[in-house]
Formats: sequence, C-alpha cells, structure tokens
Amino acid sequence: MAQIQFPEPVLSISVEAASRYDKDKLTTTLMKLVDEDPTLILSTDDESGQLLLAGMGELHLEIILDRMRIEYGVNCTRGRPRVAYRETIGKSAEAEGRFVRQTGGRGQYGVCSMRVEPLPRGSGLEFESEITGATLSTEWYGPIEKGFREAARSGIVAGYPVVDVKAVLTDGAQHDTDSSEMAFQIAGSLAFKAAMHKASPRLLEPIMRQEVVMPADMLGPVIGDLNSRRGKIQSMETSEPKPGQAGIGSVMAFVPLSETFNYSTDLRSLTSGFGDFNMELDHYDVMPQHVLETLDR
Repeated sequence: MAQIQFPEPVLSISVEAASRYDKDKLTTTLMKLVDEDPTLILSTDDESGQLLLAGMGELHLEIILDRMRIEYGVNCTRGRPRVAYRETIGKSAEAEGRFVRQTGGRGQYGVCSMRVEPLPRGSGLEFESEITGATLSTEWYGPIEKGFREAARSGIVAGYPVVDVKAVLTDGAQHDTDSSEMAFQIAGSLAFKAAMHKASPRLLEPIMRQEVVMPADMLGPVIGDLNSRRGKIQSMETSEPKPGQAGIGSVMAFVPLSETFNYSTDLRSLTSGFGDFNMELDHYDVMPQHVLETLDR
C-alpha cells in the first residue's frame, strides 16, 4: 500500500517535570505518546537541554499534556509555544566558498562557487552541478552537497531551517594533495551562506486554514477579530434564521499560526460561548517585514 505522508509539526513547547517523581516518568511517557501519534516529535534543545514537544497546534499539545496527567499520572510544566518558522530566498545569487589552511605538512584546500535559486513553495532543497570538463573532480560534488544541506539546517535570518532553495555548483578549484572531503564540505557550507546573504533572505511563517462558526449576528465582531490577527478572509456564509432560532454564520480565513494563540478562549469571550472553530496547516508564506522586526528570536 502507498505510504502515508504525515504533516510536519508547526508548533513546539518546552516540557519539564513538575516534581522529581514526575521526572523519572516524563521521558518514557512522552516516548509512548510519540509512538502513538506520528504528528508528534520529541527532541532536545542543544543549547538549553530542554525537552521540546512539537505538534500540529496549541490544542493538539494541550490534549497531549492532559493525557499525560490523566492516563499516566505525570504532571509537567510547559514553556512558551514556539512557532516552526522556515527561511527561504527571494532571488538568485552566487558566491564563493573558500576553505584553505596551510599549517605545515598536509593542509586543507577546497574552493567552490555556488548559485542559489528560489523554488516554488513545498519544493524543499535541490542540488545540481553545471560544471563541465575537468575543472573540478566529481568526487567532491558529494561533500559540497553535504555542506550545503547541513548549512541549510540553520538559516541566516533567525536560525530556522531553509526550504525551497536550489543550489547549483558553478565552479571550483582543487589541490593535488591538500584537497579533502572535509575541506569541500566546509567550502560548500560557506558558499551557500554567502550566497544566501545576497539572495534577499526571507522568513516564512505557517498559515492556518481557520473555519469559525457562530450565531449570524456575531459575524461582524468575529471577522474584525480575525482581521486584527492578520487574517485574510476567504469566504463567509450565513443561514436564514428559522422560527425561534437564530441564523448561523460561518467564515473561513487564512491566519498566521503565531496569531492564533489563546484563540479558543478569545472566541468564547467574543461570542458568549456560542462560537466554535477548527484549523489546520494550509501553507507557508513570507512574513511581512514589520512583523519580522518585532519577532522575538
């Protein structure tokens, strides 16, 4: 049968045990929940050492923490949600990566030129070479690509993974004795970072498809609230009221994930408890510059 493709998590929180007793069971319990749910990812922050739990949204992660407490008896505290941003480029650019070290004896020598090009959303990363002739031995193409892909794990805007970029190897230079895989891997990484700086780097934010249902007479305040969250209204409908019943209104909008925190509480307050909503990841889009400047990195 065809393999099932699960969506990438879009939100992560830090998780810490509430007590020493809970600490002994925390990781084991989280591993069980991750095994059950392919849209959950458990990782450890390299800098802080914190456990990070990533999922499909705020409600998804809240339910997981409730299950830990109710089903497994494990209490924990959660850190601030962190959105899974991505980085990309807005135009093509080319740069050289040079890693040359001479310290006595055998040195390190790797030089390559790389052009980066933007790709359509959802394309991921691509690598190819347009070198012809014997300018650079093909044995160094693999290390250069490896350096490019490792560098793409952390972009230059805010340190998020780079997506939808094509790297094209355009030129290179080698040394008969000093060239090595490590030298060309580092050169590939340096070339990619330098080219990305010139290529109008941008931050991408996850955009959620959000559908809200509420009494028709509350449609206006709900739309106003979505607009204040940088939402883009795609459609709205109202049903004719029946005798003794109010009409029902519904609206569908694209809303940045970072603007949806605590939305369930805000919607209940806005609609006196009569509103309901559901949302799912739809696509990634470029974050506006005025929002990027206020981002806590």
